[in-house]
Order: sequence, then structure tokens, then C-alpha cells
Amino acid sequence: MNAKRYLRLLGVQLKASGLLALQYRADFLAEGLTSLAWTFTALAPLFVVFGARPSIEGWTFQESLLVVGWFTLLQGVLEGAISPSLTGMVEHIRKGTLDFVLLKPADAQFLVSTQRFLPWRAVNVLSGVGLFVYAFVSLGRWPSLPGVFASLVLLGTSMLILYSMWILVVSAAFFVVKVDNLTYLFTSIFDAARWPSSVFRGSLAWVFTFIIPLALMTTFPALALLGRLPWTWLVGAVVGSVAFAAVARWVWLMSIRHYTSASS
Repeated sequence: MNAKRYLRLLGVQLKASGLLALQYRADFLAEGLTSLAWTFTALAPLFVVFGARPSIEGWTFQESLLVVGWFTLLQGVLEGAISPSLTGMVEHIRKGTLDFVLLKPADAQFLVSTQRFLPWRAVNVLSGVGLFVYAFVSLGRWPSLPGVFASLVLLGTSMLILYSMWILVVSAAFFVVKVDNLTYLFTSIFDAARWPSSVFRGSLAWVFTFIIPLALMTTFPALALLGRLPWTWLVGAVVGSVAFAAVARWVWLMSIRHYTSASS
């Protein structure tokens, strides 16, 4: 794979999405304000839960804000960069137009993953960073440099896992007609990532750690910023995310082999 060529292609796709969004500036502003409003709405359950107690399962209100911050940031990545393109791929399969993508001289997974971006979702990313700043100002200290480095590594692993999970979900569209329910189910499950993983017990804790690794996406980066994440967990997260991406790639390639267009 020619990395320079694919980076240039990604730049073209980002520019096209930006220009398309700026064609409707009122919508761009309205969607950005809506994203900001949803971010503050997501904080409401936190105020309710911590209203009568100083901490829950070892997490104070300020520390839990870090988890919400990571959830908000990743929600922006999911809804702004991952979901729009891959949801469009499902439409290609339904209409039998995926042939036009497969015939292009570039990797099909890359093309379907970068065909559309929603720039206003960057508001969620900025809101997440704002929550980090507010939480540490309230805590009266700042994260260490190794903690920031570890959290940036975990940001990469979280995005890789999030993307890989969506590849697995939309790959089901090659075998069944509708996958809308699967995408709605995944979005609903992802909402649980706004809480520290230690609040879940029994089978839920196991599922959210090993099957759908929500703990790795939001709780681990928050622990890294607080300086509580063991380095062995960081190494495990990197190895696990790469393995997860390899499985998703294999499933994608197997699904492509079973694809038959509407005309065939």
C-alpha cells in the first residue's frame, strides 16, 4: 500500500466533505450547536448520581468527568468520521452500486471508510477536551507527561477498536438485507461507555471488558490521565486492538468474496 497516495486521497475526501458542509452554513451552525447541547445533556445523569454521594466505586465526580470526556470525544469520532461513511456502504450493498467502488484502483475498505465526513462533529471532540481541562482544574492538578502519552496511545487503540467494530457490524450487510437494528443496538451499547467500568458487575463487567471493550475505550484513557493505569494494561490494549483490527480485516475480505451485485 502506498501510504503517501492514500494520505493524499484522504485529504481529498476530507476537503470534499468540508466544502459540502459549508454549502449549507446555517445547517453547519445548527448541527454544531445541537452537538454542543447534547454534550451538556449527557452530563445530566452524572449530576443526578453524584448529587447525594461523594464517590462511586472509587471514582469522584471530577474523575468521572474524565470518562465522560473520553466518551464525548469518541462519540464525535464515531458520528463524524466512522458512522457516516460505513452507513453509506450499506446503501451501496442494497442498491448493488458497490461495484463502482470495487472497480476503483484503491483498497475498497479504505474507499468505503472515507467517503463521507461530518465536520460539525468536531464540536464533540473539542467538548471532550474542554471536559478534561475542567476536570483537572477542579482536581487541582494536571496529568503527568507519561500519563498524557499513554492516553494518546489509548486514543489510537480506542479509535481502531471502534472502527473495527463498525466494520464487523456493516459486514453483516453482505449476508442480511437490513443491519439498521444492529447499528442502533451498537449505538445504545456504546452509551454505557460514559460510566467508569467498575460500576458494572458480573457478566456485564466481563462483556464490556473483553467482548465489547468499552472499558478500554474510555475508562483506561481516564485512568492513564490520572496516573493509575498499569503499563501492562497499556501493552495489552495495544496488542488487543491490533488483533481486533486484524479480525475485522479478515471478516471484511471474506464478506467481499460473498458479494454479488444487483445485476449479477
